[in-house]
Amino acid sequence: MSQPPPPIQPARPSLPSAESWLAGVPTPAQQRQDRYAVAALVTSLPGLVPIAVVLAGIALRRIKRTGGRGKALAYGALVVSLCWVIAIGVAVALGLDVERRAGIGRTVAISQVDVGRCFDADLEAQALKSVRLATCSVAHTGEAYAKVRASLTGLSAEQTGTVATQQCAIAFNTFVGKPYEQSELDMYYVVLENRAVADGNVLCLVGMPGMKLTGSMRDSQR
Repeated sequence: MSQPPPPIQPARPSLPSAESWLAGVPTPAQQRQDRYAVAALVTSLPGLVPIAVVLAGIALRRIKRTGGRGKALAYGALVVSLCWVIAIGVAVALGLDVERRAGIGRTVAISQVDVGRCFDADLEAQALKSVRLATCSVAHTGEAYAKVRASLTGLSAEQTGTVATQQCAIAFNTFVGKPYEQSELDMYYVVLENRAVADGNVLCLVGMPGMKLTGSMRDSQR
């Protein structure tokens, strides 16, 4: 006697595993911008170049490993940082060129110091013949603040000192904003010529022996 045929089983399609369903679907970590990339761009904008470069490097390594987003931000941070480096380099080069043209650091005769120029020198020396030109914004020993006219022909050394001091004291009050007698600063003068000339024949200087000044003493009220 023949066996009955087996019951017909309904066909069931072979379903892929749950993991395969997610193939190609970005995970939550891959959908959002990498936080290091965002931080790199943010820190690069105000010029925090070292921090921005480090953060951008970390971001690129993380993105390569996880497939996350933010590569454009990381590269943008590197570009901005490079722009800052170039800008700073240009500014430094221009500043050095300005100093070179102005003779900063060069030693000159005291008679060649222009009004408004700061310098380094030993103000306690008995004879001040030369000084080294300096930038007023950094620490320096003295500043030429005025040239005054004084008729010194035929005067003795004592009389010359009296007249030159009086003229420089008048200019001192105008420049510093305080009478010389009330000021903590010291005043010096250099006689350029005995005869009075239009642009002044006595160079007036301000400083403090043994101490450094920072910035111009104009209107300092010191």
